[in-house]
Amino acid sequence: MGLQKDIKFSLLRSLLAAPIYFLLRLYVLTLRVRVANAEEFEGHLEGGGRVVFCCWHQRLFVLFCYPRLHQLSPCLMISQSRDGDVVADIAKRLGGLPVRGSSTRGGERALREMISEVMRRRAGVHIVDGPQGPARVIKPGLITLAQIARAAVCPIYVSYERTWIFKSWDRFMLPKPFSRVLVGMGPLESVSPEADASEFERIRRDIEEKMIRGYEEADRYWQEKKRP
Repeated sequence: MGLQKDIKFSLLRSLLAAPIYFLLRLYVLTLRVRVANAEEFEGHLEGGGRVVFCCWHQRLFVLFCYPRLHQLSPCLMISQSRDGDVVADIAKRLGGLPVRGSSTRGGERALREMISEVMRRRAGVHIVDGPQGPARVIKPGLITLAQIARAAVCPIYVSYERTWIFKSWDRFMLPKPFSRVLVGMGPLESVSPEADASEFERIRRDIEEKMIRGYEEADRYWQEKKRP
């Protein structure tokens, strides 16, 4: 029975991946996206540097909103779940390379592959509190990836003018059709190759705190817009 279910799911996934992808692309066309502060990471890449983009699981819909990421063909760690299978198919269609694994399953192998691909492609994406939380807590894999791959960390701060909020562990957000979206690229953060355990944790906490503040500031943007 297990094999039959796997076969049925694979067939269903292959049939649904393309329609879901095209529906999402059409959906994104209804949004008005503004990108801010992209100059620093663009210059870093043009100078031969490497970048790991990171965001909260709650806001990962930004991956569909920002075509520049698709042009960079980044690698992206995606969990080995059935939901992850669908996301991985869509990520391929967007031009990225899905690397299968997470902190709960296949993490060490996936991290090694991410390091290799970031060094080769010079761009990667890391959902830092996925796949199951806790929300807004950066896991050590981001810092390890940036340190070994000699890549700068670039937080992505995304905020939606109008949004639906789901009852998931991360309170996942989906922008409503025809709403405005702000995508802010944070300052690059470097990780020293010589960082010891205490410095490693200090960097992790520092980036985590900056991301929390950055998302709060991004969300205030729309509150200020509504003030008379």
